[in-house]
Amino acid sequence: MKQSPVEKSLLERRISQVPPGPFNVTPGFVKEARGALIIDVNGREIIDFAGGIGVVNVGHCHPKVVAAIKDQADKYIHPCFHVMMYEPYIELAEKLNSLTPGDFPKMTMFANSGAEAVENAVKIARYATQRPAIICLENAFHGRTLLTMTLTSKIRPYKLGFGPFAPEVYRMPAPYCYRCPFGLKYPSCDVACADYLEEFFISHVAPECTAAFIAEPIQGEGGFITPPPEYFPRIKKICDRYGILLIADEVQSGMGRTGKLFAIEHWNVVPDIITTAKSLAAGMPLSAVTGRSDLMEKPHVGGLGGTYGGNPLACRAALAVLEILLEDGLLQRASELGKKILQKMKALQEDYEIIGDVRGIGPMLAMELVRDRHSKEPAPEEAKKLVGLCFEKGLIILSCGTFGNVIRTLMPLVITDEQLDRGFSILDEALKELTR
Repeated sequence: MKQSPVEKSLLERRISQVPPGPFNVTPGFVKEARGALIIDVNGREIIDFAGGIGVVNVGHCHPKVVAAIKDQADKYIHPCFHVMMYEPYIELAEKLNSLTPGDFPKMTMFANSGAEAVENAVKIARYATQRPAIICLENAFHGRTLLTMTLTSKIRPYKLGFGPFAPEVYRMPAPYCYRCPFGLKYPSCDVACADYLEEFFISHVAPECTAAFIAEPIQGEGGFITPPPEYFPRIKKICDRYGILLIADEVQSGMGRTGKLFAIEHWNVVPDIITTAKSLAAGMPLSAVTGRSDLMEKPHVGGLGGTYGGNPLACRAALAVLEILLEDGLLQRASELGKKILQKMKALQEDYEIIGDVRGIGPMLAMELVRDRHSKEPAPEEAKKLVGLCFEKGLIILSCGTFGNVIRTLMPLVITDEQLDRGFSILDEALKELTR
């Protein structure tokens, strides 16, 4: 796609002033965005199936979020919660304490990013249990800081050249049914990937040394890998047997992305600690760690926190987000949206051999591209090309997965049916061009 003089100038400035490390999915530049639409600097309207990588579930510039931010900005922006406290921080903590799964007393602290939330969740788990080890999964993504990069599975681009990594992190196979690490087939596998945790304690790390088991309910960057119904209940049972805490990383899967406020609710499992970020504040930098009060109150005064954590503007934005999700019917809309997207993806799978698997829950759905359905050879180059073709035609989509061959949907939940249909028409057209 030919660039305009404006885009060319901006891109030249980007290349000369910003290092290449921060990647860019598309070559475009945004001018404004509303709902599920982005307008670029040329005035071109683009349908957004990426949502800022799962950050704007309530849509770009939702009026209630914008109004909350503006109202707060007129009052105070940053007194720092550690210096002088303010109500929005406490009010949002109260909300999350009441909304997260579990009928036990809970407490919440705030940070800025998903990685920070995970770091703090691990710190709390280690402090509360006085154990060092953390168990995570293959294909996981938990962030890019030293500890969360260690927890993250994929080497390129996230870990290559950035070692050595944090100690006492142990990784076991994930419940990747399409590519079962045990060579089994669901349901005859009897969810061996969950029961393997007992064997893992023998060959990798002792349970009495393990503080927590951390997992995304649906793995995001790993390819929207979705465990079977039995998986998390069995994992939780084993963890409870040994006093190991279960941390649910809901950074990408939370805030209505699966049709429920928290994805782990689909498994009827109550984690000990939950991390949230991304769509929690609709684009404002905010993350949260919510957990059992008896765990959260263990670290000493001053042991947790950070200068910007729980910024008042971000807290007000998050309060508006929860109101939109819970009171404006957006969770119901998410469930309806999920059914429509699944139907459309299944139809595409029937038409195109390159789509080997369709998976996910609610509107958190993905298609895995393969060069051959029998061998399941990944098709990463084709996925990359598909992303580019869609952008040229006016649709932003994202690839992901350990092999880079998965196309995921993270469109704002406020997307209209007309916009959704138009987006999938573009995807259909791009797939046709890709496979002809």
